[in-house]
Amino acid sequence: MKAALVEKFRAVYGREPEILSRAPGRIEFIGNHTDYNGGTVLGASIDRAVWVGLSRREDGRRRFASDRYDEVVTLPSGPVKKLSGATAWVNYPLGVLEALPEFGWRAPGGFDFLAMSDVPVGAGLSSSAAMELASGLAFLQATGENPGREALVKACRRAENHFVGVPCGILDQGVSGFGRKDHLVFIDCRGPAFSVVPLPEGAHFWIFNTHTRHALVDGLYAERHRECMEAARMLGVGLLADETPEALAAFEPGAPAESGILLMRARHVVGEIARVDDAVRALHAGDLSAVGRLLTASHLSSRTLFENSTAELDFLAGALAAAPHVYGARLTGGGFGGAVMALTSAEFGDGQAEAVAAAYGEAFGARPDILHALTSDGAQNIAASLDR
Repeated sequence: MKAALVEKFRAVYGREPEILSRAPGRIEFIGNHTDYNGGTVLGASIDRAVWVGLSRREDGRRRFASDRYDEVVTLPSGPVKKLSGATAWVNYPLGVLEALPEFGWRAPGGFDFLAMSDVPVGAGLSSSAAMELASGLAFLQATGENPGREALVKACRRAENHFVGVPCGILDQGVSGFGRKDHLVFIDCRGPAFSVVPLPEGAHFWIFNTHTRHALVDGLYAERHRECMEAARMLGVGLLADETPEALAAFEPGAPAESGILLMRARHVVGEIARVDDAVRALHAGDLSAVGRLLTASHLSSRTLFENSTAELDFLAGALAAAPHVYGARLTGGGFGGAVMALTSAEFGDGQAEAVAAAYGEAFGARPDILHALTSDGAQNIAASLDR
């Protein structure tokens, strides 16, 4: 990807990039809807990434290009404004530029910018957060800034929340920023606090993207958020992460029918936080079979208690969990459509993946996209010279 980026930069701008950076996509490993409830989550940075090349300009113009769009977008330096239509992809680096002064850092003036990516769009792998992290690293290197990693992650999350307008949690930027090869990123979302957990040798990820999306997905996500907040109030805690499994088991819901629904949502979140903690212990013990059982239990809880699965996701999770060389499988991301992730051994390969996809095709008349992924290091600056 590095050589391709340099070649493309030369073709677009007629000169060499001074600065190169990369940031990986991510998988939500386990911890479904725990982030905004103040809980814990595990994620994996994967070996698919967004790369950014940048060279400074003296005339104040900011030019943006991408391997996925033909148009070079030219903007003046100074205050940034949100774009729309075919140029809306530029909002991700623009949001980072807008966030830099909020954290006490200088934004670069004029520059030529090129992004390239092999992170599939729409597969729930957070190509947007990868774009933000790679852009942030390039901008800060251009101005000679060297902030801490946590501050950069928070700035990129701010860019997506306040400029792009997507109310994501810290998972996406945190995993892309703190990822490490052969490890998972553990995030305590209350802090937030970031650490890494070793991933036993031979673990592989397979993502099956259904390309299905519930027509009301945004409203359903907001509804689950509201239900979780109301469940916390019903239980007398600030956030569901403050509730213990023991207290929840002893709680008697009131008469309104919604109390039962709120209790279901709480049981999922509190149980999911416990599964994250159990997964950390199993990973430290090198017990991938135990981890796989937790992944499968996570999907069952999402389906029955949180009700954010679909028939397509249930089919894939069940078929994968029953397949040879698969430790476990679950929906990954917000749910209501999207993708399923399977944790497998190295013996699971293209043949088994194609068999699952074929069975899905017979059941639903469509084919899921398949992505095989391994862990990778998190966001980093790269030497621009091709001989380094």
